[in-house]
Amino acid sequence: MPVEWQPVRQSRTHELVLQSIEERVFAGELRAGDRLPPERELAPVLGVSRSALREALRVLETIGVLVAQPGRGPDAGARIVRNPDDALGRLLRLHFALGSYSLEDVLEARVVLERSSFEAAARHASPDDLDEAEALVVRMGEPDVGVPEFNDLDTRFHVHIARSSGNELTSTLTSAVRESVRPLILRALEEAKDWPATAAALNAEHAELLGLVRAGKGANAADLVERHIRSLHGTLVDEKSDRARGDS
Repeated sequence: MPVEWQPVRQSRTHELVLQSIEERVFAGELRAGDRLPPERELAPVLGVSRSALREALRVLETIGVLVAQPGRGPDAGARIVRNPDDALGRLLRLHFALGSYSLEDVLEARVVLERSSFEAAARHASPDDLDEAEALVVRMGEPDVGVPEFNDLDTRFHVHIARSSGNELTSTLTSAVRESVRPLILRALEEAKDWPATAAALNAEHAELLGLVRAGKGANAADLVERHIRSLHGTLVDEKSDRARGDS
């Protein structure tokens, strides 16, 4: 059934455009994969300028529910998508940098989310899921892996386990929380006095975690991932507290 578009009021125009599009999503008239009409058609139907429409579309793109392809081909135009991971990660990273959340907040959120995801993965992860996780662990154990690549692989491992748990929201939140502190964790790894020993110790825990998930020992995996997170992330919290005391 074609979507019926109605004009919107002119005050705070781009927000009213957002509201109009949101209402159609909530009503089920717009779904992931649907394309919006071209700007030159949609703007007059909504009774707004093309610049106001573009502003609203940019907001939707930023929050991960729309992708805009320039040009005139069959893939050109704005399309509704479901891409929450990048959007939430970017939003949380900015708010963390602005001080909206403390390191302690992020640490405790990671612990809650990852305990849940590892315990659930022990019940629901498929053999293919675990084989993909194992490939990440194997690569992290290679001697030529530097700190930036290790940090990337480490993030992918934890997010992959969350995705294999069967809970998409847990996966999205795990990814967003982990991404919010990626720069801090990278810096902590770069400052390790003995990087090969640090990498080996961290990856030994990754291998043990994966083994527990494969064996269906969810409670044990949950306990280990909490210790794993607190051992590194907790160090960042302690360092911040030490600096705060030194500045006071």
